[in-house]
Amino acid sequence: MIPWHRLFGLILGDFFSGTAWEVVLELDLSRKVQRLDIVVVRRGEGPIPQELPDGFGPLAEHNLITFKSLREPLDGWALKELVGHAVNYRKQVSPSLDVLIPESDVRLFGIAMRFPRKLAEQVKLEQRSDGVYEVQWGTDRICVLVLSEVPETKGNAVWNLFSGDADRIQHAALWYHGQRSEISTILNQLFENYQAEGVTMPYTVEDFMRDVTLEHLKLLPPEERLRGLPPEERLRGLPPEERLRGLPPEERLRGLSNEEIEEYLRRRRGGFAPERRGE
Repeated sequence: MIPWHRLFGLILGDFFSGTAWEVVLELDLSRKVQRLDIVVVRRGEGPIPQELPDGFGPLAEHNLITFKSLREPLDGWALKELVGHAVNYRKQVSPSLDVLIPESDVRLFGIAMRFPRKLAEQVKLEQRSDGVYEVQWGTDRICVLVLSEVPETKGNAVWNLFSGDADRIQHAALWYHGQRSEISTILNQLFENYQAEGVTMPYTVEDFMRDVTLEHLKLLPPEERLRGLPPEERLRGLPPEERLRGLPPEERLRGLSNEEIEEYLRRRRGGFAPERRGE
């Protein structure tokens, strides 16, 4: 079983790292296991994200998400479950059943990697922008995000990672700079999942690791980049004149005997050897 939901939640958790919102995975809403895929909930008075991906703003205090991967349909049943989870969630996080948190403090999201054709046949999807739709479900307004349709931009990198499109995934991996040290491991798992699903990935895990390394190398001072390399590796590929540039004459000649220096000068002067003093 490919852990798509967990990976999606982990990436969102990384995106919101250091902000006022916390991402909770697979929140248990009842004694009989009924798991809500993801909740993005505000904790305290920390900063808000500088730029939210398309369709995700403005954030509410509680943002409930049902997520559907490549092989899962976002259909009417999925939205019914989401609304049911929202009712249960409000009961659990409210001060009491008589004093529920305001409905305006809760936003509902149905997020799918591919367009929900069956759902579009059942209800009217009102398009707000590319990949961003809204649907009226009873008295609830649900935002539907289709990740394969949102614009391919740096701000949408967190969405494009789950677009199911190899080119979009490649660009998003280069654009998305994680907040946590383990993000490279999570992205590696994501790429492996795509390969297991039969998505042709010209951008391999090895390619990603190389590009991430090169991107971070730019941030290091020269001495840090060269740390651990033996002298011959540091000089490899440099022509002689580049190796000697900036050195004073005595440094360039260090290690050569007088005879070797004179022999070189003799050849440069066309065979004429200068007379040595004292001879």
